[in-house]
Amino acid sequence: MKKLKKITILIIVPILLLTACKKDLDHSPDNTLTADQAYSSVTGYKNVLAKVYGAYTLTGNNGPGASAGDIDDIDQGQSDFLRLYFNLQELPTEEAIQAQNDPGLLDLHAMNWTSDNIMLRAMYGRCFFHIAVCNEFIRESTDDKLGSRGITGGDADKVRQFRAEARFLRAFQYWVLLDMFGNPAFVTEDVPVGKFIPPRILRKDLFLYIESELKAIEPLLIAARKNEYGRADQATAQALLARLYINSEVYLGGGNGKYTDALTYASKVINAGFTLNAVYKNLFLADNNINNPETILAIPYDAFHTQNWGGLTYVLHAASDWRQMRTTESLPGLFASGDKRAMFSGAKPAIDDVSLFSDGLAVQKYKNVTSAGVVSPSPNSQFVSIDFPLFRLPEMYLVYAEANLRGGGGSAVTGMQYVNLLRTRAFGNVSGNFNSLSLDNILDERARELYWEALRRTDLIRFGKFTTGSYLWPWKGNTKSGREVESYRVLFPISSADMLANPNLVQNEGY
Repeated sequence: MKKLKKITILIIVPILLLTACKKDLDHSPDNTLTADQAYSSVTGYKNVLAKVYGAYTLTGNNGPGASAGDIDDIDQGQSDFLRLYFNLQELPTEEAIQAQNDPGLLDLHAMNWTSDNIMLRAMYGRCFFHIAVCNEFIRESTDDKLGSRGITGGDADKVRQFRAEARFLRAFQYWVLLDMFGNPAFVTEDVPVGKFIPPRILRKDLFLYIESELKAIEPLLIAARKNEYGRADQATAQALLARLYINSEVYLGGGNGKYTDALTYASKVINAGFTLNAVYKNLFLADNNINNPETILAIPYDAFHTQNWGGLTYVLHAASDWRQMRTTESLPGLFASGDKRAMFSGAKPAIDDVSLFSDGLAVQKYKNVTSAGVVSPSPNSQFVSIDFPLFRLPEMYLVYAEANLRGGGGSAVTGMQYVNLLRTRAFGNVSGNFNSLSLDNILDERARELYWEALRRTDLIRFGKFTTGSYLWPWKGNTKSGREVESYRVLFPISSADMLANPNLVQNEGY
């Protein structure tokens, strides 16, 4: 039960129970306490902030075995944020392929999804559930609300910091929608709770909103590495800005790359005091919250207190005893001999039959053991206590190097030094270090360093390799040797159910 000390903020209390209604985003609180009671003190605000963070790690108010969760029309076990996010970011790429024929799942690697795909609908709904939770907290933490409740001085300053964290979490969810769906619905705390059909926001406008929100809250958040583990600080806002800017040409259109900004914000994070963990594999173990100087923000999971059938419980077991998910041979093929980051098992790298787990290699990156080799306790031998890194220092090193290569300024020598820090750790010496860098080097290095961290789809799109025939992998486009697919698949469709519920939405091209 190692997470008790590190995520006291995330132990969920039943102060504000929020129900999901993704069709019209009419998320009204089902209160066991009135708002004034729940928010009567700084402790009350912190307890409610727990629900805001808890929307990442829990799927409902009644435990993982309940028949209904936060998101309608999908099994609660599949409705976890990370399970959905991981599937949508990894399964359409060479890094992961499923043998399990759950509704909508096989279509992701085959790249033949439609607007009726349940996984896409659930991801869209999960994002807006979390946005609704954030909006409620932000709405209840204005200066006027604090004054009316007699919260002043240092306590008021603490709540303002909590509010900035909620704004970050909302901005992150809007980034997910920006990246995956492009032109989603849009709602903020300014809209009163009640029946409301939200407007559609264009991708370029959503980019500008996220950018302005992150810049506004950056000085309001606690300094980098000074907050409790698992909570947002200035570095998390800077890291998301760096990620936003490195993808800016995708989001804003060609010729609108903000690579100088990407390099600037990556540098802010790099200079904030983070350092590499000496042992790569220890980043993905059950005690990865301890002595870990490189993770900027993680989703904390605990086998006893944040139980659900998604998260890293899903990722670990789907790649092992559940015999569902493995990688295509393209990913292991990127690793040179001696690269300690290559953590695969199996006898047959090639996949002849998608339905056979034994075809392809299993990924063993995540393990529910400590760095000392001790199995982390679990009440059912299934739930795991591995934290998922949303942002790590190596991503910022790679953003810096890529932004430099794309004309964002900085130093080519510094960029190569950053990349070689990763390779020196990977090989244990300088034998694998680069003497020069190209964009292809960066894309491949991102796969080696960040595989199964839910970034690959975004990376392949940015490098122009996701749908095109310039890069093929096994079963891309539902053919064994891989094929080019329709260019419009760089965006997912808005679900047909959401289209019917919200007449303000416009379906993405091609669907």
